[in-house]
Amino acid sequence: MDLDWSAADLAFRDEVRAFLEEKLTPDLRRAGRLMTSVYADHEASMAWQAILHERGWAAPAWPVEYGGAGWTVTQRYLFARESVLAGAPSLSPMGINMVAHVLMRFGTAAQKDWFLPRILTGEVFFCQGYSEPESGSDLASLQMSAVSDGDDLVCTGSKIWTTHAAEANWMFCLVRTTRSERKQQGITFLLIDMTSPGVEVRPLVMTSGEIIQNQEFFDGVRVPKANVVGAIDDGWTVAKYLLQFERGGSAMAPKLQVMADEVAAVAAMEDSPVFAARLADARIRIDALEVLEFRVLTAVAEGRDPGAGASRMKIIGTELSQTLTELLLEAAGPRGRAYQPHATRPGGPVDGFTPPADGYVGGEPWQAVAPLRYFNDRAGTIYAGSNEIQRNIIAKAALGL
Repeated sequence: MDLDWSAADLAFRDEVRAFLEEKLTPDLRRAGRLMTSVYADHEASMAWQAILHERGWAAPAWPVEYGGAGWTVTQRYLFARESVLAGAPSLSPMGINMVAHVLMRFGTAAQKDWFLPRILTGEVFFCQGYSEPESGSDLASLQMSAVSDGDDLVCTGSKIWTTHAAEANWMFCLVRTTRSERKQQGITFLLIDMTSPGVEVRPLVMTSGEIIQNQEFFDGVRVPKANVVGAIDDGWTVAKYLLQFERGGSAMAPKLQVMADEVAAVAAMEDSPVFAARLADARIRIDALEVLEFRVLTAVAEGRDPGAGASRMKIIGTELSQTLTELLLEAAGPRGRAYQPHATRPGGPVDGFTPPADGYVGGEPWQAVAPLRYFNDRAGTIYAGSNEIQRNIIAKAALGL
């Protein structure tokens, strides 16, 4: 594996840097710098997507025929890396990075023609309907039913922990269309219009006070069978394909390097050799993660299956992120205990909080960000398949256990 960038790679990197320097406004940079979770402020995220779309860069991994950038794997990695280093707000992954690839692989011509251009512009904004109150890591046990009635499927049930369901106008959803002995069978991948009669969205207030997750209730919601992606009862095949893009589907090391630099910049490490050693250990593990990402990058670029690499990246990346948020909160000290979401740019509304009339913030903005990042990051080892599930995948795929 050659770790040196080619002259063409470096020229592309410089082009990306120039674009980011020109197009990232102070407000967009602030939105990226003061994110309290993996999700940026919704308005800032959509504004940045519009700028990227105008340049043709909103979908780096899409083929040109669908409006994507058509970049190589290396170019996509460099773009992701430079965007993080420049402080760009993140885009929601649900549409561009996840369901779009499912549509390209399994969708009908009509589905591709209608959804893909609108996902690029942001006119269609997706949320993910997978987890249910009794079906989380064991996703195949899901119970939300979809009963055939003429040209429609009539959906009844509930989904939970759905990010940005209140902002989304579409949901990609797994529903139960047939019951059989093998629970992975009889599941269908369905696209649901969130404005349909019978859909109710209830916000869930997180420990950080933010409303990013939601629970949805479907009471006899009629969905055209034309919205089925793939075949009825074969949604598990589609869902497994999508998981390739949800788990370890992006470069995490650059973001973690930026977080480590933030911790180093604000922490008086000379007064605490133990703290300094913990940060140094995290930096070493981030470097190891980056090498793993390069290996996966090389495998994908050569058309090889990276195997359990995505699961390893998910485990290492999320656990390192939790370590860094712990260090940031510790560095914030007593001022990090104050609840000051008005000094941040959270990924959703904040429930029941009235900021001071004069906008006063005790300490620096990063000290206000620290506790919110800490609370939000506790979910990192759970979502997209818990890290325990990822270790089971590695044990089976890599160790043959």
